[in-house]
Amino acid sequence: MIIEERLKQLDALTLDKSAHPSFDEGHCALELVSWIAGEPWSDHPACVSPVLGDFCRNWNDSLDDVIRQRLKPYLPRLVGTAGDKAADKRRSWMAMDWLTRECAPAFMDLTPSLAAHAASLRGLPEICDKASLDSSMKTLDAAGDAAWAAAGGAAGDAAGDAARAAAGDAAWAAAGGAAGDAAGDAARAAAGAAAGDAAGRTLAPIVARVQESAFLLLDRMIEARV
Repeated sequence: MIIEERLKQLDALTLDKSAHPSFDEGHCALELVSWIAGEPWSDHPACVSPVLGDFCRNWNDSLDDVIRQRLKPYLPRLVGTAGDKAADKRRSWMAMDWLTRECAPAFMDLTPSLAAHAASLRGLPEICDKASLDSSMKTLDAAGDAAWAAAGGAAGDAAGDAARAAAGDAAWAAAGGAAGDAAGDAARAAAGAAAGDAAGRTLAPIVARVQESAFLLLDRMIEARV
């Protein structure tokens, strides 16, 4: 249930980083969902799918103050997404697939030695269940190892921030599990290799491109049906 009077105020409000004790002290994306849905004030509203909640909480805190406002149109669509375990399982696989076949390769493209691994990840079949994941892990692990080697063994703060801002941590949270760790680490390491090559200057356009892809991912995750 959405309180229409509150929904009409949404455009005039500002999405803030992190959780807040009350509406008057600030409001992140999920807190405003609880507010427009008439639930007790919380960044874990009961009406929202836990997978979508994990994604949106993480991404809300990773985005800058300007891009974060683009989450507002998605907030009323989150209301009522809870309670469908099959859809949530599908959403988790969608996040895993996005991390593996879109996010990580986008950063790998910036480092010539990783181009073949980027192509290999993009060429994988859609990761939609355990069987498709298992068949992809050899390729994913090889790409991750190569990315870490290219990054000199550490992605670094700047690169980690870039990967997070591009929804890397948000998708990792939604995907969950060790496989999500592998895909998220590959993306961060690839960002680290690119940052090492060009002091981070080449990362901004990739972050912007991956962010656009992540908004499309969020749209698909909200609409997920099994």
